[in-house]
Amino acid sequence: MRWQRVEVKLEEHIKIPKFPETTNSSSILYDNYLSDYVTSILTSRTPQDKPLWEIHLIKYPTSNAKGTLIFKLHHALGDGYSLMGALLSCLQRADDPSLPLSFPSRPQLNSKYAKKGLFKKLCLDISSFFSSISDFGSSLIKTRMIEDDKTPIRSGYEGTESQPFTLSNISLSLDQIKEIKSKLGVTINDVLSGVIFYGIRLYMEEMNEKTKKSNSTAVVMLNTRNIEGYQSLKEMQKPESKSLWGNQISFLQIPIPKLSQSDPLEFVWKARKLIKRKRRSFGVYLIGLLLNLEMKLKGSEVCHTLFNHSSKNLMLYLFSLIL
Repeated sequence: MRWQRVEVKLEEHIKIPKFPETTNSSSILYDNYLSDYVTSILTSRTPQDKPLWEIHLIKYPTSNAKGTLIFKLHHALGDGYSLMGALLSCLQRADDPSLPLSFPSRPQLNSKYAKKGLFKKLCLDISSFFSSISDFGSSLIKTRMIEDDKTPIRSGYEGTESQPFTLSNISLSLDQIKEIKSKLGVTINDVLSGVIFYGIRLYMEEMNEKTKKSNSTAVVMLNTRNIEGYQSLKEMQKPESKSLWGNQISFLQIPIPKLSQSDPLEFVWKARKLIKRKRRSFGVYLIGLLLNLEMKLKGSEVCHTLFNHSSKNLMLYLFSLIL
């Protein structure tokens, strides 16, 4: 398959839906309409005879906003990093539009490693090597062969990924998340992951107490580019760029901690330790290389099959987290 240059008809890609009029001043009704509309977008197949993108402009107020803008973009166009880079390239700085966008830099992950002695570095490298091989092997086995336990969240039925579904959302207080972050000395994403895992465990236990000790795995999708921060669309299109446009993704499998402790902070801390160890493993990059190799040899359908297996065997996917 190859990309072809075509004429773009904006009216086929920009959608402005019309919801039933209501005399109720409350926005709850529009919340429901929006939820139903987004569900219909998610369950409908992207037309293959035109460019693989749509923009949906919802001009109705909800309890969270005065309007909603939805981008529906096929993964063939690029991964989250590429697409967000394209979106940010359309924006300008409020203080000086002539300057490029800039964001706070993240601390270097290897700064503490550089300060360690030679012997400690050697021990860490050896440990990382064996952990990486173990993570790589276990990820392949769990993705293709071993299934998680059945729970109120994971049915294990064939074809679950193609079943109808609905969209739900919840808002969390950023101030409270920052408070937990400061208390534990972790990142915001560590807190979010731990809270999600903890909520899932509580729900599973409430629905079926036997699932309290069940083996459950979360799959976190990751960007494998070895870069720091944001790069513009123009920078990504340069041949020598380290963040070439496209799909450069892998996944990280994290066993969800069992609910053995009653303190939520201890649970979040335990989840953070698991994520930290997995994040430092080279298994993520080995899986990314394997995915790229299979795509080149067998086509993109291989990845589709792999993710279908993952959806069947594992319980949870997490997206848009910078781990």
